[in-house]
Amino acid sequence: MTSIDQGPAAAHAAQETAHPEPALVPAPSMPVTERVLRVAIPLVMLAGLIGLWAWYVAAYNIPKYILPGPDLVLQSLIKDWPILGTALLVTLKITFAALGIALVGGVALAILLTSSKWVELALSPYMVILQVTPVVAIAPLILIYAPSTQSALLICAWIVAFFPVLSNTTQGLKSTDHNLLNLFELYGASRWQTMIHLKLPAALPYFLAGLRIAGGLALIAAVVAEFAAGSAGAGSGLAFRLLESQYRLNIPRLFAALILLCGTGVVIYGATSLISHLALRRWHESAIRREN
Repeated sequence: MTSIDQGPAAAHAAQETAHPEPALVPAPSMPVTERVLRVAIPLVMLAGLIGLWAWYVAAYNIPKYILPGPDLVLQSLIKDWPILGTALLVTLKITFAALGIALVGGVALAILLTSSKWVELALSPYMVILQVTPVVAIAPLILIYAPSTQSALLICAWIVAFFPVLSNTTQGLKSTDHNLLNLFELYGASRWQTMIHLKLPAALPYFLAGLRIAGGLALIAAVVAEFAAGSAGAGSGLAFRLLESQYRLNIPRLFAALILLCGTGVVIYGATSLISHLALRRWHESAIRREN
């Protein structure tokens, strides 16, 4: 009797021994050499471009009011930092405020659109019209009706940053696996339980892709809106400092302001890419490192 009772258990143990379950293998880490090269190659390329720039200015004796050398731009960046730093802070405030509002509004509206077909049919044509209309064309109207210049700049930057978040998040919510949706429905999950525990996690990669796009567009829109508004004075951003440097033929300061804008855009893109990597690195195919 004992041998009969132990028979299935012994057979099951024998099957496990013959066909052991595969152990979880951690994702391979990036070699140190590759990490160093990922940083060193862009830096070497940047140093080469700066060296070529300096050589060209010195070899052809280019006047500084046409093309200043890197040394003059660096001197201007250090000397004019109180002015340029303050202007950069103004532009960053508009950029991050617009990006924050775009993230909250884009995700909320995407949830609303995917929850109701009638709402989507009612709002989609007007959102497309607003998206395809250049912000420079409607900036004068926004400047007329907005209570202040800063709020007008914020609205312009928000319009541009809003649609990448909205469209990407909406696409992600609509791309949820139908088998998983059927499974949630089979177990009696409510609409909000399905949204929170299934659709939103599935849409996270799409949302993060929209975040990377919206971060750069928010900065671009803030600068373009400042150009359109022609704002000046102590509360002006980097766009006005660019125009001011052009009018005064202070080309080294113009280059310094332009380098600040480029560097800010690179930092924003790097920060959003890092957020995306940290959020997806353990489970999504786009961030998992493979051996082959």
